Amino acid sequence: MEFQTSEDSVPSGFITDELSRQLVGRPPATGAWRDGDPAGDRQFASLPTIKLGSGKELASARIAFETWGTLNDDKSNAVLVLHALTGDSHAVGAASKAHPTEGWWSEIIGPGLAIDTDKWFVVAPNMLGGCQGSTGPASLDRQGREYGSRFPYLTIRDQVTAQKSFSDVIGIVKWHAIIGGSMGGMHVLEWAISFPEATDNIAVIAAPPVSTADQIALNSVQLEAIKIDAAFNKGHYYDAKAGFGPHRGLALARRMALLNYRSPSELNDRFARAWQSEKVNPLDAGGRWAVESYLDFHGNKFTRRFDANSYITLVEAMNSHDVGYERGGAEKALSSIKARALVAGIDSDRLFPISGQKFIADHIGGELVGGGLRTIESEFGHDGFLIEFEKVGPLLRELLEG
Repeated sequence: MEFQTSEDSVPSGFITDELSRQLVGRPPATGAWRDGDPAGDRQFASLPTIKLGSGKELASARIAFETWGTLNDDKSNAVLVLHALTGDSHAVGAASKAHPTEGWWSEIIGPGLAIDTDKWFVVAPNMLGGCQGSTGPASLDRQGREYGSRFPYLTIRDQVTAQKSFSDVIGIVKWHAIIGGSMGGMHVLEWAISFPEATDNIAVIAAPPVSTADQIALNSVQLEAIKIDAAFNKGHYYDAKAGFGPHRGLALARRMALLNYRSPSELNDRFARAWQSEKVNPLDAGGRWAVESYLDFHGNKFTRRFDANSYITLVEAMNSHDVGYERGGAEKALSSIKARALVAGIDSDRLFPISGQKFIADHIGGELVGGGLRTIESEFGHDGFLIEFEKVGPLLRELLEG
């Protein structure tokens, strides 16, 4: 769900003393990319009107996307890469004024890498409802106002419908492979079931067949943290000055989420009972634990690159995920998938436990790469699919070139 960032490898005490200097000034009301901001590597595709599962329609939507490599003459080398909850189209490249984070799979996508851009034409779109260029709650409606809380409810299937429309707009009828981790893996499953002719190969990494009650419960407290922030103002905060938006609620939601993205052993081994400052005891002198500072730093940083309404929209879409809904159940839906599939899980994942990926592997109808579920051993929990590139990369290469 989250990116591996450079500060993840530095001593814990360094976060407050040095890296927090990056967070100068008050956070903006929204961290969304807005019209007029530098486009960077983004391209944009306008979509025809999208009919949503709710019966509502979304007109004049667009998808922001980035590409790497060259599309061949018969368009047979296109690979679609789908991001996780708080990701975006910037899968490869440095952070900049246009792109608030460095590429989340820069070690996976590129010349000579697992997804080799000397061979494959790679496309990464920002999902519908996102906040880094695609239409979402921070976008302007036809009256020139931010949608805010008026943005329509989206499901995973709605987002895949938009991705299919996007594919048609850019002229890709069939993808060589569709790849996604976490929420992106949810999208991959929907692609394979709803549009079986759209690809012959899929990769589902660290994603479940359905969002469980436990997962929905964890999500619900994050959403409530945002909504009870008085500055959220029922979703209408875009005119607020810097420092007066719902950054407290959004940062708290982020801190909650981070606890699900990493494993208990990784946090315990990394921070133990270290103090943030060797000079101030957290037991009786007002000091803080190093792990508290770590969570605070990432929560505060998140408010500068994400939008509170968009977070709500996307988390609610994750809650909708159920491949078996109106299809006779998850087993029947998965059995309908005929694409050759890589299904991989992380042994320490407490957000989407590996039992979910085992269920997918046990019931999927297509050929499984490697003959069954592929287990990634990692201390990093759910975030392992973003961090363990030396383990994830060979699996993707096997899918693409096998």
